[in-house]
Amino acid sequence: MSNPIDKATAHFRSKISGDMMSIKVPEWGDCEIWFKNSNTLAEESRLIELAQQNKTVEALVETLITKGRNADGTKMFKKADKMTFMNEVDPSVVIRVVGDMNSAVADSNLEIVEKN
Repeated sequence: MSNPIDKATAHFRSKISGDMMSIKVPEWGDCEIWFKNSNTLAEESRLIELAQQNKTVEALVETLITKGRNADGTKMFKKADKMTFMNEVDPSVVIRVVGDMNSAVADSNLEIVEKN
């Protein structure tokens, strides 16, 4: 495997096939949201675009929909859930959950850097 793109895709496959982290959301009936510490560039692109358009709240909701998983790794939310999140869900909970997800990913990345 000397081709750089093969090395890059192998690295990403290992990253997304790794262990998931989870966050408990007691406000939602003891819900536990699982997530990985990586997104595809296509997913990141959507989130960055929303942030650059100053659509911070929408970017938070998209992050939750994109990253949120069930314990078995299947997606927890559907794109159609976006309007429900935007209009019918406590914003403080969404902000906390996404903040906790981002903090957990940052902590995980810091641990990797420290090991190297």
